[in-house]
Amino acid sequence: MPDDHPPSDWFDHGVERPAGLEINHLRLAIDYVEDETASLIDIYFEQRNVFSAIVGILGVKALDAFSVYEKVQHELEAQQRFPDLLHRAAGPRPRPDQCLESKASKRPWAIQSHYDHEGWYVVWRYLVDPTQTIQPDRPVVIWRVDLVYLRQGDWKYEGSSAGAGRGGRTHTFGVIRPARLLRGAVVYARPDLRLSGGKPVPA
Repeated sequence: MPDDHPPSDWFDHGVERPAGLEINHLRLAIDYVEDETASLIDIYFEQRNVFSAIVGILGVKALDAFSVYEKVQHELEAQQRFPDLLHRAAGPRPRPDQCLESKASKRPWAIQSHYDHEGWYVVWRYLVDPTQTIQPDRPVVIWRVDLVYLRQGDWKYEGSSAGAGRGGRTHTFGVIRPARLLRGAVVYARPDLRLSGGKPVPA
């Protein structure tokens, strides 16, 4: 793996970013997430939603290590609250623009959350390539990263299908018209891939 992977020219340096978050921090994070998930693709084939959560968690771990944002410890809670990361200069009452949430998705546009909080969101768009035809030694590829500031009005409540004795999905919020909101928010995109039928394929 070359030292400059992913290359600097795969990033849009003009995309607005949270204060102190640099392109090199994102570059190191992408490399870390791809490397760490390489041995975990069995989880993807067993439970894809769990795998997406793992990608998001690894994104948090990487930015905590490489950037001025640090992981927020929500002690004694099984489900972590918003935000995942805070700017290291944030005080006990951080502003929304000092908050950074990490999400992962196989889908090209959707953003979902258990909350509708205002703040910065980084979305790691990934694909699983067990044949490693896109890139050698990379069965998981981050093909795009979105970096967007969302306000409460950008979210819509999506309800819940959960019920006693029958399971189901817990309540979530989804971003309204995400393709419109993400216009100009794509900070990283692989030029060797393009969308076809809603999926990234070799260009």
